[in-house]
Amino acid sequence: MTDARYRTRAQGAVIRRTTEADLATFDEQLLSRPPDPDWLQEDPWRVMRIQSEFVLGFETLAGLGPAVSVFGSARTPAEAPEYALARQLGRRLAEAGYAVITGGGPGAMTAANQGARDAGGQSVGLGIDLPFEQSINEYVTLGINFRYFFVRKTMFLKYAQGFVVLPGGWGTFDELFEALCLRQTGKIKGFPIVLVGRSYWAGLIEWMRQTVLSHGYIVPADLERLIVVDAVDEVVAALGPLTHPDNAKDR
Repeated sequence: MTDARYRTRAQGAVIRRTTEADLATFDEQLLSRPPDPDWLQEDPWRVMRIQSEFVLGFETLAGLGPAVSVFGSARTPAEAPEYALARQLGRRLAEAGYAVITGGGPGAMTAANQGARDAGGQSVGLGIDLPFEQSINEYVTLGINFRYFFVRKTMFLKYAQGFVVLPGGWGTFDELFEALCLRQTGKIKGFPIVLVGRSYWAGLIEWMRQTVLSHGYIVPADLERLIVVDAVDEVVAALGPLTHPDNAKDR
């Protein structure tokens, strides 16, 4: 029987089971500046670990082929309509010839990976070192555990031809707005960003239109980059024709 005092943590390739209440993540260690001057010597060596994560990600995903990154809440319960939608979406994307990339965790991510595997497609999970237990879900057929968020986020973008964004919270918003910023600044091109669930996203889009746009902080073309749909078939249509990832966008 599992001892409730112990928590499981995946730190890259390392698994730790510990009773420690506050085990710092690698991102936290990287971003902190402790009073001890030893960090001046430690930080340059951290670059080698970061480099190794990029190499691992590039090497593992280079032959993936056409893929779509799917985002959504880790807290989506299995009985929720959004879970069924995410599973249907994963299946439909795999049937259309796409590999499905998620964060590899629970909730909507599990559902999308499950759908992709149901259809016999490539089901990819890019996990992350978090201060609470979250391991790669059982439906992932190709998984990587990352230490650093920014390395993982690069993989979500580099190997996808588009983003599909289901209802979610801060992590989902983070990925969404990163993609919007990169589109706005021309860092990525020809990259569809599809929001699923008109009723969920309506308030955010209206706020951006009435407040952000009206203040001149964005232009109408920035909002036009968002494709909002309800149905899975609309998602596939919005992604456009299947192309080889090398021709999908400029990086």
